[in-house]
Amino acid sequence: MMKRFLPLLALGSLALPGQAAELKTPGDRMFADYFKIETQRLADHCLADIETLDDWNAKKNLYRTQLLEMLGLDPLPERTPLKATVTGTVQHDEFEVRKLHYQSSPGLYVTANLYVPKNLTGPAPAILYVCGHGRVRIDGVDYGNKTYYQHHGAWFARHGYVCLVIDTIQLGELEGIHHGTYRHDMWWWNSRGYTPAGVEAWNCIRALDYLESLDVVDSSRIGVTGRSGGGAYSWWIATIDERIKVAAPVAGITDLQNHVVDGVVEGHCDCMYHVNTYGWDFAQVAALVAPRPLLILNTDDDGIFPLDGVNRLFTQVRRIYGLHGKKSNLGLVITPGGHADSQELRVPAFNWFNKHLKGKTVLIDQPATKLFPPQQLKVFEQLPSGERTTTIHDTFPRIAADNAKAKRPEIMANLREKTFGGWPRRGGQLRLENVSDTKRDGVRVAVYEFDSQPGIRLQMQVAHKVGLAKGAPVHLVVLNDGQAEGVAGASGVRVTFSPRGIGPTRLSQNKKHLTQTRRRFMLLGQTLAGQQVWDVRRCIRAVRTLERCAGAPLELWATGDAASLVTLASLFERKISNLNLSDYPATDREQPDFLNISRFATPAQLLDLARRKIGVRLQGGTQR
Repeated sequence: MMKRFLPLLALGSLALPGQAAELKTPGDRMFADYFKIETQRLADHCLADIETLDDWNAKKNLYRTQLLEMLGLDPLPERTPLKATVTGTVQHDEFEVRKLHYQSSPGLYVTANLYVPKNLTGPAPAILYVCGHGRVRIDGVDYGNKTYYQHHGAWFARHGYVCLVIDTIQLGELEGIHHGTYRHDMWWWNSRGYTPAGVEAWNCIRALDYLESLDVVDSSRIGVTGRSGGGAYSWWIATIDERIKVAAPVAGITDLQNHVVDGVVEGHCDCMYHVNTYGWDFAQVAALVAPRPLLILNTDDDGIFPLDGVNRLFTQVRRIYGLHGKKSNLGLVITPGGHADSQELRVPAFNWFNKHLKGKTVLIDQPATKLFPPQQLKVFEQLPSGERTTTIHDTFPRIAADNAKAKRPEIMANLREKTFGGWPRRGGQLRLENVSDTKRDGVRVAVYEFDSQPGIRLQMQVAHKVGLAKGAPVHLVVLNDGQAEGVAGASGVRVTFSPRGIGPTRLSQNKKHLTQTRRRFMLLGQTLAGQQVWDVRRCIRAVRTLERCAGAPLELWATGDAASLVTLASLFERKISNLNLSDYPATDREQPDFLNISRFATPAQLLDLARRKIGVRLQGGTQR
């Protein structure tokens, strides 16, 4: 007996930030304010420098290159032989379904169904249908989300289109991972600049290669559509590949305000996002379809693609279409309802393709219905050995080799632009304030507050013996969460500091809340650890403004995650005499996540760069 299957719309809470975890701690409230500030900054910058069509034409190729990079596709992987294989066919009175697979890269299998109308008299327009999160698993066997969305392929074929419906890497017959940061604590995905959105986009590029190879396809008339996750993948392929002539994404995009501030990121897996290295809002993605025909479809009560964000995005994109004199090529359809695959949404999309790929509109009097049991559409009888689909996250990103000599100018340039591009352009005022000053047992302890950046106010504690001479060495200890203060054997001035999210600004210790807070940073072109490096730099600046510490030798002390923070901070700061590190991470899977850093530097290479500037002592004072 066939089990009922339902779309996997979201694998996490759909609650907004205040509902998902009450903002109980000062850290929670500080982060919420910070996210509002940073989201508004990116929103204000989005397409702000595009005033004329000449502006757009001068920038669009750069934007497309940046997007390819943010998807992990610059440079593009090699276009190796597809090895497309049809494993069987299913017959219908009006069309046939070819069950097939291809390899977008060696071992990266994509399972698909190709719907081909019968009685074609020549090459037909084609639709690439990319699937959302509709899992079909029966008795432990995966049939692919292509079987969940089969009714779309059937409708297009019954109306004269060739339609290729492809599985995603997570919910295909070979099950990969879309939830690396969401569910599996694979934060090194950020370090490697990896997103499953990039793999899905690459699979779509190769799907177009396959469609172009077919004599039944008119390659000058290819469109793309899909809903939810498939809506997002429709955006990726439509923006990066102009072989797509018409696009109709359904419920697949909204703006950063919704994702970061309103919290809908909590309802989306990693496949929905590019690695936002260049700090884009999503209207900049959508605008890259211009001036080709684009229909944006959504419902008015979609919890993970809220209407207000969709409207804001549409308004920005409409301005770009207006610069082209092609406002009629951009449409917006809003229907009643929630996040569902409804007939009300399908009909306008079908009309859009008829208008722009066939040059006509016709009465749509047939509903899109499922015609086949999932078992009938399965591609593999036996899963292939040597496949890479299920572990593609391990091999798709191209990362730096540990045996290569670190090139300081190149690495520093990449760190500034691609890892720490979310740092403030200017430091701003520290607004240093002494909030506590006590003396006990011959030791003076002062607590200072300072601004790391707008929305982030932090504390450092400064301790020394009463009467200590000016110019005594300063030992700055950067703490990890829960770490005790202090430096064994250190004399002079002892400064202890907790970056954001640690100590006084600690977040509520709810696992889901911590995960979703960290995921918000990537959407802003940052990581939590990357901004903590900035905090360390600001603390160093604050220490040096103190009269007692000005001009004194400064040593940094840290262990574990904090050892990575101070190592990176030291590359940007001058006049640090020594790093004292323990438990320094050996691999990028052990170090904190710093955006894109593994593409151009390993932990060992970063340590080597630090050693070229200053003394480094590892574990017990060994000079390296």
